[in-house]
Amino acid sequence: MPQSTIRVVARLVAFPNKVEEAKALLLSLVPPTRQEAGFIQYDLLQNQSDPTDFTFVEEWESNESLDLHLASTHIQAAIARIPELIAEGPDIRRYTLIS
Repeated sequence: MPQSTIRVVARLVAFPNKVEEAKALLLSLVPPTRQEAGFIQYDLLQNQSDPTDFTFVEEWESNESLDLHLASTHIQAAIARIPELIAEGPDIRRYTLIS
């Protein structure tokens, strides 16, 4: 049986007074991530009823490609800014499609 892809749901909640800054930072991650090896899907969502709530929906070829993504320069730079912009998270969950 071939190895299935890795699905990721990553949720972050911005401080209410930092929503636009957090949104800009998170949006800046999309273009370089979509150029990474192993990338299949990388979408950023914002909750319609709570604009502080952001979720990435991702799909990667393997855990290894996801680990390389998490270690990338652009992700590490964003992680360094989390304390000033993000009230909750990131809550990163890895999944395997079963059906």
